[in-house]
Amino acid sequence: GNGQHPAPAAPPGRPHGECLQLLLRRSREAKNCAYCPYSRFPVGAALLTAGGEIFSGCNVENACYSLGVCAERTAIQKAISEGHTSFRAMAIASDMGDHFITPCGACRQVMREFGTDWDIYLTKADGTYIVKRLEELLPLSFGPEDLKK
Repeated sequence: GNGQHPAPAAPPGRPHGECLQLLLRRSREAKNCAYCPYSRFPVGAALLTAGGEIFSGCNVENACYSLGVCAERTAIQKAISEGHTSFRAMAIASDMGDHFITPCGACRQVMREFGTDWDIYLTKADGTYIVKRLEELLPLSFGPEDLKK
C-alpha cells in the first residue's frame, strides 16, 4: 500500500484508543497553522462528528481585532459547511504550559447550538488532558429549543 491508513471508525459514545489519540493529535497539528501575529497565542481544535469524521481548525487573527475567529469556531464552521451538524467530541490544544486550555464564552455558545451532551478535551502543552461535557462548561445555557417556548 501507500503507507496511509484511514482514520479508525469512531464507535458511538466517548472516543477512545486510536480515535481519541487521532483527535488529540489533529488539534495539535491545527495549532501549528494558527495565524496569530498579534496575540502570539496559537490554538488548534479538532472536532469529531457523529459519523466519525474529524474537522480541524485554528485561530485566525485580523488587524481589526474583532474580526478574528477562534479555532473552535473555525472547526465547527468547516464541519457545518460540509454538511455535518451532529458532534461527539472536540479536542483543543495550545502552548499553555501549566494550565488546560479552555474555550472562550463565544465558542461555548456556538458549541451549544449543537447540543450539550458532547465531550470537550482540554489539553496542556505536554499532551495531558481533562474531559468535560459541554453542559459543564456552559451550565444553564440558552439553545435552539428555548426559541420554541
